[in-house]
Amino acid sequence: MKQSIVSPGRRGLVPLFAAAAFAVAGLSGIAAAHADPITLTAKLVPVPGAPPTGLGHFVATYDPATLMLHWHLTYAGLSGPVVAAHIHGPATPGMNAPPVIFFQPPLTSPIDGSQKLTLDQVSQLLGGLYYANLHTQAFPNGEIRGQLNVQPTN
Repeated sequence: MKQSIVSPGRRGLVPLFAAAAFAVAGLSGIAAAHADPITLTAKLVPVPGAPPTGLGHFVATYDPATLMLHWHLTYAGLSGPVVAAHIHGPATPGMNAPPVIFFQPPLTSPIDGSQKLTLDQVSQLLGGLYYANLHTQAFPNGEIRGQLNVQPTN
């Protein structure tokens, strides 16, 4: 007869722990499914040395239930056509970071798009560590940029 390596008292705890883990996971999924979308905005302004004429406005909605970020970006007054557009991070205002979300062509105003985020990206986005940046031929590191900020809910 085989002897169990789990004592009879502990065998009853395994299903209990498993049930508790599933319950917690289920409740957190329910909370995320019912969380309200979060609005983020940014005013894109010229970087130092760029012409003062470029301006842009970025608005995005993050949906906690799907981890999707949807954005709408308008701009005008740049030195030339936009050759690349991204969300960069993580970085505090005034600091530089690599692109983490790439906007797809066409890069003419307005630029609309969406992307599913990772949990790390969500944390950085909601922590104010992302900025939108528009690159032109004259300013390959970016001509206008703006830090993404969560907007308060009413």
